[in-house]
Amino acid sequence: MEKFQAALIRLLQGLPQAGSSIAPAEILISIHAIDPEKDGVPLKKVMEACSACFEQRHVFTQQVLAKVLNQLVEQIPLPLLFMRTVIQALSVYPALVEFVMEILSRLVNKQIWRYPKLWVGFLRCAIQTTPQSFSVLLQLPATQLENALSKNPTLKPPLVDHANQPNIRSTLPRSTLVVLGLVSDPQPSGQAQTSQSHAADTVSSAADVVTEVTQESADIR
Repeated sequence: MEKFQAALIRLLQGLPQAGSSIAPAEILISIHAIDPEKDGVPLKKVMEACSACFEQRHVFTQQVLAKVLNQLVEQIPLPLLFMRTVIQALSVYPALVEFVMEILSRLVNKQIWRYPKLWVGFLRCAIQTTPQSFSVLLQLPATQLENALSKNPTLKPPLVDHANQPNIRSTLPRSTLVVLGLVSDPQPSGQAQTSQSHAADTVSSAADVVTEVTQESADIR
């Protein structure tokens, strides 16, 4: 770690023979581009390199980190350590919370749940940033929201209270309200059709019985 920090400082200050320095944002973005498997670098070392950058707060300022996150979130595929860096950035600069909410919202649009490891980090970040993250969580499709709440049951009560506000509830799809327990789950179409079919059979059977009774009465006469 000490060797990396020394190298980091040299890169930031610029090599004497080169006469130019590397922008802090470029360094952190380059670290995220390292693939532990392809590049043969242990993941732990990559994580340590990221942490070393965060220790240089006078260089990796709030503005620099915002720039880094803004660029990383657009990468395809998303960097493996992206959510870890988002959480680290928040721990160092809590004032980034509103900006991070924008990042999380963009991740919902990118279907972050399709990346299991990043999805775990997404949920961890959302939990750490409540109540600001409630609006982001309510953007999740019903299936993913249900998954998130099943893994973090303590999150549901305050989220339900938030969603139940009239100005918010009116904007939510029924499927989300069902997951939150704010409306009852409608009867599945299959069951509804079965019930209707059963009811029709019952009426038909009753009609047959009436017909038989009527015929028997006529025969007696």
